[in-house]
Amino acid sequence: MRQRTLWLGLLLVAAMVGLLTFAPAVRAQSQNQPPAAQQAPSQQKGRTFVGEVVKAKNGQYALLTDKQKGTGFYLDDQDKAKQFEGKDVKVEGTLDIATNTIHVANILPA
Repeated sequence: MRQRTLWLGLLLVAAMVGLLTFAPAVRAQSQNQPPAAQQAPSQQKGRTFVGEVVKAKNGQYALLTDKQKGTGFYLDDQDKAKQFEGKDVKVEGTLDIATNTIHVANILPA
């Protein structure tokens, strides 16, 4: 029993050392964003996003782009978004990565 406890302890220590050496690499990767992600939203090119306009739990309208994963982006023009609640749309605008918000230029039915 004592030998088993010793092996478990050694295994736990090895796992912790492995995690500690891996964790800084993950943090460094997340801080090294590509230049496009570091640009101000006004400098990013406009693009088209496709999805369903939904009302998020916090009361804001958002564009649900992946229903299975439940992921999407908030929409900065809540008045335009409200008109399309529950509908599939194409949103033209620029993405502010820092706030996960699309700065809406236009919303059209899909």
